Amino acid sequence: MDFMYSIVGFFVTGGPFMYPILIVFAVGTAIAIERYITLTQVTNQNQASWTKLQPALVKGDFEKAREMTSKDGSTVSQLLSMGLARQGAVRRREDIEIAMEESMMEIIPQLEKRTPYVALASSIATLLGLLGTIMGLIQAFTAVANANPAEKADLLSASISVAMNTTAFGLMVAIPLLVTHTVLTAKTGAIVDSLEMASVKALNVISSKAKRQAEV
Repeated sequence: MDFMYSIVGFFVTGGPFMYPILIVFAVGTAIAIERYITLTQVTNQNQASWTKLQPALVKGDFEKAREMTSKDGSTVSQLLSMGLARQGAVRRREDIEIAMEESMMEIIPQLEKRTPYVALASSIATLLGLLGTIMGLIQAFTAVANANPAEKADLLSASISVAMNTTAFGLMVAIPLLVTHTVLTAKTGAIVDSLEMASVKALNVISSKAKRQAEV
């Protein structure tokens, strides 16, 4: 209970800038949670879809692979469906590769959307904390200027201690958000890498089959 009172006291004595920092923290946390859940779902869906698609691709059963990708909403299916659609019409690897790259350009922004706002929230929390401290110091020095000389030192130290609360709170919010942004960026990068791996494997299979057909 004493711990809760100390937290409340820390927040209340920090001044008005504590509230916008708290709002920034709430918004940044909400975005981070949404992004983490979404990216985790995308990862799981891609793994499940690739497990089903890979055997059909290895066998060269592109008709079955096209049917599977058309019925699946995962990002890896979206990517491969573009290449498989071209596979039925053209033989050149470059054309199929361009089609997949075009699909990748559409997928990546969807994976990265809103993630930068987590880093932005981290920066805003830090800056609000510093601004709150500066405003608090200005008020402290203004108040101390007209105080009794014997009380100036005590009043100034107390005012500075209160003013520093906003910087401390801003950093307490910024550091977890920054770490979370790094985690989200890493998860996004892992998904992009897995999509590139899947596209290369699919291209190799398509090219290999086209080469064998040409030799025959």
